[in-house]
Amino acid sequence: MAIKFTTTKDAANLHGVKMLVYGKAGMGKTTLCKTAPKPIIISAESGLLALSDVDIPVIEVNCVDTLSEAYQWATESEEANKFETICLDSLSEIAEVVLSNSKKLTKDPRQAYGELIEKMSDLVRAFRDIKGKHVYMSAKQEYIRDEIVGRLSYGPSMPGTKLGQQLPYFFDELFQLDIAKTDDGADYRYLRTQPDIQFDAKDRSGVLDAIEEPDITKIIKKITTKLKPKKTTKNG
Repeated sequence: MAIKFTTTKDAANLHGVKMLVYGKAGMGKTTLCKTAPKPIIISAESGLLALSDVDIPVIEVNCVDTLSEAYQWATESEEANKFETICLDSLSEIAEVVLSNSKKLTKDPRQAYGELIEKMSDLVRAFRDIKGKHVYMSAKQEYIRDEIVGRLSYGPSMPGTKLGQQLPYFFDELFQLDIAKTDDGADYRYLRTQPDIQFDAKDRSGVLDAIEEPDITKIIKKITTKLKPKKTTKNG
């Protein structure tokens, strides 16, 4: 049996950058999609008006079957090769679609939520692990208790407490989208990449600043350029 080796330095370049961004409604999570390199959007939301100034293809999700079809298209079709980034907007809404389907198939709420956790966990991992594509996923924000580390903080919102707690652990890059004011009172948006007392966030690439401009292409370039293996000369 032939064993194929890669290196950890090739991870971002071969497999793509995978990130989850969460924030309050109206922060611009959907708008972030247009800052990604060659994006296609998989959406369970109707609020795509913010992208009316650009022409980005959208796959509309209204049931579990269309989610499976979207994944199959993204991993098997030649047409998918035209796109560099798959945007799932948003996981919170997609989870509601999955939960609604589960509730129709069972009268036991506990079973429905159990199926939700299983299906969404599989879905997130499947899209996250697509090779050769950057993946951007968004989620709503809520105040949650993390039973694993025993603290309260803002994090991604999902139906069912356990799913919301588990979601951040699926990603190397977890950002919170927020808004602040400049000294002259003008609003500006930013991505928080490091955790604090209130907000959950992380950057396992180790190359991002604590506050980054909300531009997915710039963040991807920053990560992949820093991690790209250096070329060596004959003289070392």
